[in-house]
Amino acid sequence: MSSDLTAGVSHADLANAIRALSMDAVEAAKSGHPGMPMGMADVATVLFTQFLKFDPKRPDWADRDRFILSAGHGSMLQYSLMYLTGYEDITLDEIKRFRQMGAKTAGHPEFGMARGIEMTTGPLGQGISTAVGFAMAERILNARFGDDLVDHTTYVIAGDGDLQEGISHEACSLAGHLGLSKLIVLWDDNRISIDGSTDLSFTEDVKARYAAYNWDVSAVDGHDPVAVAKAIAAAKLTDKPSLIACRTTIGYGAPTKANTAGSHGSPLGAAEIEGARKALNWPHAPFEIPDAILHAWRHFGDRGHVAVDAWVKRLARSPNRLAFKAAIAGDLSAEARAALHAHKKAVSESRPKIATRQSSGNTLDVIVPLMPEMMGGSADLTGSNNTRVKALSKAVQKNSWDGRYVHYGVREHGMAAIMNGMALHGGIIPYSGTFLAFSDYSRPAIRLGALMKQRVIHVMTHDSIGLGEDGPTHQPVEHIPALRCIPNLLVLRPADAVEAAEAWEIALDAKTRPSVLALTRQNLATMRVEHTDENLSAKGAYVLREATGPRKVTLLATGSEVEIAFNAREKLEAEGIPTALVSMPSWELFAEQPEAYQKAVLGDGLRIGVEAMVRFGWDRWIGEKGVFIGMPGFGESAPYQELYAHFGITADAIVKAAKERL
Repeated sequence: MSSDLTAGVSHADLANAIRALSMDAVEAAKSGHPGMPMGMADVATVLFTQFLKFDPKRPDWADRDRFILSAGHGSMLQYSLMYLTGYEDITLDEIKRFRQMGAKTAGHPEFGMARGIEMTTGPLGQGISTAVGFAMAERILNARFGDDLVDHTTYVIAGDGDLQEGISHEACSLAGHLGLSKLIVLWDDNRISIDGSTDLSFTEDVKARYAAYNWDVSAVDGHDPVAVAKAIAAAKLTDKPSLIACRTTIGYGAPTKANTAGSHGSPLGAAEIEGARKALNWPHAPFEIPDAILHAWRHFGDRGHVAVDAWVKRLARSPNRLAFKAAIAGDLSAEARAALHAHKKAVSESRPKIATRQSSGNTLDVIVPLMPEMMGGSADLTGSNNTRVKALSKAVQKNSWDGRYVHYGVREHGMAAIMNGMALHGGIIPYSGTFLAFSDYSRPAIRLGALMKQRVIHVMTHDSIGLGEDGPTHQPVEHIPALRCIPNLLVLRPADAVEAAEAWEIALDAKTRPSVLALTRQNLATMRVEHTDENLSAKGAYVLREATGPRKVTLLATGSEVEIAFNAREKLEAEGIPTALVSMPSWELFAEQPEAYQKAVLGDGLRIGVEAMVRFGWDRWIGEKGVFIGMPGFGESAPYQELYAHFGITADAIVKAAKERL
């Protein structure tokens, strides 16, 4: 500690600056959560002044420690720390505008609103689970590039609610299995929830549970800075992820609301704040931080400059510098794109009849060896999802991080959050697989990835009643429509091996949005028999077969139903009814096309939508007079050919519907 800049400033002064800013901002906004920032101020002060490796002036430094406020409702803790240490995006004016329209200081930390916020938190459990992905990415990149370029720790502040949420169980179990020693979780063990004491619903032995996960577990008085520092220092020396239970008082310093639910999620009120100022010995006006205390905090923020400068020099002389920069940029390489186009051409020429899950795997066989940033995985369905290809023969395991495949186990929700963390960390393009029916398990993390604009690729196979005998529990009928409701998510349902290759190109190019690839179990004929370098699927929908005369009917289909619609078109054309066939692999991309293009594709005649899903959303494309051929409800258990016939999703049913309406 520099005597010039920090002389006369105590730990309590530094921590109380956080408490004061937090209670003042919440009071000004007339909403928010003052209790957690006030309770965890001591722990956060120790972390930021003694351990965290960061530089507020260069918040995107690749080798910085990651700090994740999983208990995102306590966002003023993070905003206070960012202002005090000197992050340019969080000014005192932004603190005063807490929770107001357009402010960078949103109610919960929002990724992209201010540089220095590593991820969007607020939905409890997501932060601690996504942090596992951050920590995994660090180890994977360390194995590739070495300590000189990648050697940092992921720190998490989590609350009781984070540890109750099921997703945290999934992710933390995997973290313990993998021995993620550079993951340290500081648990705000204040034992207060919104409803009151946590013992209303939560009496398990959390420390024993985490020990069973193979974590290093310790407990400290969260208001004892010396004890907290010793615990963090010890955690950094273990070969396991660490949970430090920090016993704290929520709303620390508030005379009547401390240690009560009353300080959790609402302003303390003027009288309580006045009492807290007296109790904390903080005789300063709202939002006033004495110069000496602010300068001391800025000193701690400035310490990272030396480490960053040294790292930049190491990168400049590293033989891996170009590969490292390419990994961080994350672009689809020219070599990989050329190989992808050559593969697509070969598919059009050979015309295989294979499932799109296999088509996806074949595409990965081509591009994964050329894209070392790609990291595969599956939730215990590797053989079914076709996500593990020859180049990914080695999986990551404890003390062995040079593999490129993750066995996530039956942890779909945790898997999706972990992939978000990998993408947010940078240097990795994550993809993994499960069945489409289980996208419901992944959905909250998929939604958060879309909100954070992260390129995460979700391979979802067995995408319809086409999976057959496993029955309605495994047959997704509402999942595609439900996924299409998520803003900024690309849903890609390819019709054949050519569109599957195009779907991968789209997903890899979509650097600001996640993608879902919905793929079949059953074999599909190749529809695209004439090669084009142009990615037709990138337009969302295109005319696969034009009518032989002025259109009377336009058949609109996705995925496996394109082949069925193709057969219907042939029959209608044979009967003298000019019919166009449109493949619609992505509604989202089609909706982004110019209106003139949309009109040209949809045509003016009768429109019939064909998809083995429920109708929801189709009326936008088929219009008021259009016809929908699809699922009336849940499926059944039977061979898939029988199911399509049973539910009337056949070429004959399409022909009949068209003739009845003409």
